[in-house]
Amino acid sequence: QVLEMFDHAYQNYMDHAYPADELMPLTCRGRVRGLEPSRGDVDDALGKFSLTLIDTMDTLAVLNKPVEFEEAVRRVLRDVRLDNDIVVSVFETNIRVLGGLLGGHSMALMLRDGGRYMPWYQDELLSMAKELGLRLLPAFNTSSGLPYPRINLKHGLHSPESRTGTETDTCTACAGTMILEFAALSRFTGEPVFEAHARRALDFLWEKRQRNSNLVGTTINIHTGDWVRRDSGVGAGIDSYYEYLLKAYILLGDDSYLERFNTHYSSIMKYISQPPLLLDVHIHKPLLNARTWMDSLLAFFPGLQVLKGDIKPAIETHEMLYQVIKKHNFLPEAFTTDFRVHWGQHPLRPEFAESTYFLYKATGDPYYLETGKTILENLNKFARVPCGFAAMKDVRTGSHEDRMDSFFLAEMFKYLFLLFADKEDLLFDMDHYLFTTEAHLLPLSLSTCNHTGPRRNTTAQELLDLADLDDSNFDWSCPNTQGLFPNNPAFARSIREPIQNAVDKSCPRPGPHGDSGPQPPLRARDFMANSPEQLELLRRMGVSLIHLKDGRVQLVQHATQADSAVDAEDGLRFMQEMIELSSQQQKEQLPPRAVQIISHPFFGRVVLTAGPAQFGLDLFKSSVGARGSVALTEPFNGCSEVTNPDLLAGRIALVQRGQCMFAEKARSIQRAGAIGGIVIDDNEGSSSDTAPLFQMAGDGKSTDDITIPLLFLFNKEGKIILDALREYREVEVLLSDRARDRGEREGRADSAVDAEDGLRFMQEMIELSSQQQKEQLPPRAVQIISHPFFGRVVLTAGPAQFGLDLFKSSVGARGSVALTEPFNGCSEVTNPDLLAGRIALVQRGQCMFAEKARSIQRAGAIGGIVIDDNEGSSSDTAPLFQMAGDGKSTDDITIPLLFLFNKEGKIILDALREYREVEVLLSDRARDRGADTESPHSKPEESCSAAERGECAASLPPSGTQQQEAVDTETGLQRDTGQDLEAFQQMEKDEL
Repeated sequence: QVLEMFDHAYQNYMDHAYPADELMPLTCRGRVRGLEPSRGDVDDALGKFSLTLIDTMDTLAVLNKPVEFEEAVRRVLRDVRLDNDIVVSVFETNIRVLGGLLGGHSMALMLRDGGRYMPWYQDELLSMAKELGLRLLPAFNTSSGLPYPRINLKHGLHSPESRTGTETDTCTACAGTMILEFAALSRFTGEPVFEAHARRALDFLWEKRQRNSNLVGTTINIHTGDWVRRDSGVGAGIDSYYEYLLKAYILLGDDSYLERFNTHYSSIMKYISQPPLLLDVHIHKPLLNARTWMDSLLAFFPGLQVLKGDIKPAIETHEMLYQVIKKHNFLPEAFTTDFRVHWGQHPLRPEFAESTYFLYKATGDPYYLETGKTILENLNKFARVPCGFAAMKDVRTGSHEDRMDSFFLAEMFKYLFLLFADKEDLLFDMDHYLFTTEAHLLPLSLSTCNHTGPRRNTTAQELLDLADLDDSNFDWSCPNTQGLFPNNPAFARSIREPIQNAVDKSCPRPGPHGDSGPQPPLRARDFMANSPEQLELLRRMGVSLIHLKDGRVQLVQHATQADSAVDAEDGLRFMQEMIELSSQQQKEQLPPRAVQIISHPFFGRVVLTAGPAQFGLDLFKSSVGARGSVALTEPFNGCSEVTNPDLLAGRIALVQRGQCMFAEKARSIQRAGAIGGIVIDDNEGSSSDTAPLFQMAGDGKSTDDITIPLLFLFNKEGKIILDALREYREVEVLLSDRARDRGEREGRADSAVDAEDGLRFMQEMIELSSQQQKEQLPPRAVQIISHPFFGRVVLTAGPAQFGLDLFKSSVGARGSVALTEPFNGCSEVTNPDLLAGRIALVQRGQCMFAEKARSIQRAGAIGGIVIDDNEGSSSDTAPLFQMAGDGKSTDDITIPLLFLFNKEGKIILDALREYREVEVLLSDRARDRGADTESPHSKPEESCSAAERGECAASLPPSGTQQQEAVDTETGLQRDTGQDLEAFQQMEKDEL
């Protein structure tokens, strides 16, 4: 049947389209670029070089059609030209045309040396491949070594005739899918230039990976190497980059390719793989999904996992894809996480058939033969037309598109034939060859070829003999699962069945509910409130879920809203189970527990109310509790195997609520060696001040295996721990029973707000104590000197007991202000380019003043202003505040730092919002009227030039009103009341 279907497609191309690039099966004619309406980038694969014939050549040999193969080779040599004045995709031309010529050359060598066919062949296809390789080489002429995405086959790049060479971006797969074809060309011809260029491109992509996540983006700038699109997955735009790293190792024997692939693969399985889903993430925030849908090109990935030797996830993802196909007849070009159609097109892609073939080879499970049969039947039933096979315009409606891409003949029938073929059906041993991403065949023995020496003709038998010389080549090969599990279909079936159920629940097949047979109801003990699949099942059962403010959920059933009577009954059973489970979990009301921060600078003064667990160590019966430093669990939800056990061992693990049962989190961190755990609520803003005590239930199973204590903190209390961990490298806590005796040194805060106030109080006390031990310094001034203020606003500022002493400086510090990121200035500044040469604005709190000064000084700031975070504070009512050091030497701080209370600080911030540039002068107390920057006590007219007098007059208060300003009788400095800024803003509007 496969052969008949192939003949139907191939013969219609030859009869109605050749020598055009592709067949248009609905109109039964060839697609010639320039004569048909443009389809955009899709047409870049067409180069007027009989694309479908070249792409299909080695398929003819695989399908045991040597006569037709020989005829195809003769046609290519006779009719195809590679010097057409046309712009083509470098990527598509490489994998389809160059790969097709090299695959054809490999098959021609095999047939010629067999003695029955093609005795006349003298490497003519290889000569054409070399010509094409030379025409593609100029694309690599970039500073990075990454190729341009397009090239003119006749004129190359950058010439007026080329009509290309101005592109700046390319996809990762486009740049990283060259090594197999170019290395094979180098090793067949003995000219290393091709492999060297492809290798350089791969090296550059490797260097540009995100070093924390070890992932690569989707689109990259070919000149600078900057990531243009930072989303990362295994589908469109990246897919074959990963494929070629592993296959480059297999074909070329270079261990570095395998090491790179393994590094990437670990990150893929850590961040992108969410079995059975493969969801794109952000390379710099890999725990954050970039989209909620998947594209069909990821269907190749299970086949790649088979080559890697990771069979279980390959089976899971393949089964998920198969269930989607069973819903829609074909794999939609994109589908959502609940397996519904996102983009309805299906251009007859072969990736799913490829993975089906590899899984059958790995497992020998006849289930995959049935899968292949389904593919054949769907193609015949829905895609077959009188003049070939037509792509699906929309899988939901069954409408067709007038296209039959070359990869349909090059790949689809090749994989399907090999899936069903016996050994005697083949002309040669497939195990001696490697598939490229376009399913072209390259001999594995190329790894032993001399690719730097002179070119010589090599027979196919010599290539095969070389592969047997050194058994060490196979030391790193993967185990054969058929050898480990001989004829054991239950191995794969046990993995597939849960996937089938999950897809059935999320995306039911069209038709009556009973058509697919009885389905198991959702059990209460398995329920997770954040599972989209389970929420859809609840909807069908008429059960609605309501999120309460304290983070809990409420379930309500309306039987009349169920999809059917059967669903309503399932919903009733589910609700009864939930009531019973809830009753069991609330039988014993446990008292609250305490999380006490005992490390510096808290020393036990911060005690947070915590909810207990109904399992694990009972802290109420423990005299010592659990004491240790805290550490963040990775992944933070603690629902899968912990990836940082070395950090958690002997510590208190912090985990986030959600994604799985509390008992599962406890088991995960216990296996990692943690001595206790704190679960932090993921419901933003929840607090023990407003919510009732929360106690964590078990999972409906025995929890005797959990021996460590687990406590629950609401979101607000949890953030106190997290903020302390960001502020201080080591935070030690004590997990204990309820409140300690007030006679003990460790007091207990009445609430989370009180705990925060207490922490701030202690920091202020340390600062105040340090201040009192030093000489009282006079106030300083912050003067706004830029337009439209011109020095008229001078704000009273508190000095620092370190840094440049403005009282001894004749010029002070003058510059534009800029906001520090982060605003508290307590960690490494993230915007040093903006702060360099400016006065940095930072917010009080979170760390010592000296630490803020050092941070902004390292960023290049020439001074700093600390703005009080105490809302409404003002120099009108508060005494002068001077900033103390941190108890260490501050000789390294050389820039001035001044302190503004909240009200005065907001004047600076409001001005910065209103005007793009705000320039200030940090100086000593009041300036002399004769100074460069006028004192605020001078009349506005006196501080203006003749040309400016009209402008300055506009800022005077109206006749008969009193100018609103306050003068500090102690310092002589004007204290702006806020009206000055409004007047300046009104003046600005009048000018406009």
